[in-house]
Amino acid sequence: MSRHSKLQKQVLALYRQFLRAGRDKPGFIPRIRDEFRENSRIKKADVMHIEYLYRRAQRQLEQLKDINTKQLGSFSKTKDSD
Repeated sequence: MSRHSKLQKQVLALYRQFLRAGRDKPGFIPRIRDEFRENSRIKKADVMHIEYLYRRAQRQLEQLKDINTKQLGSFSKTKDSD
């Protein structure tokens, strides 16, 4: 079994919290998994970026836990057609 750094343990705990919070809200679990899977590609050495995403995720988790939250919004880049 490999040992995880403190930051890795925090991220894994955050992931579990997201899964628990999204359990009662339809459509949230796949989005949570996709987001974490996509960000898992970030290099372990890029600590500043990981910490930034961790803090951002903590704020998003608080919003998700809010009883009034019904859906997630997202921003995406679109290709401009010339």
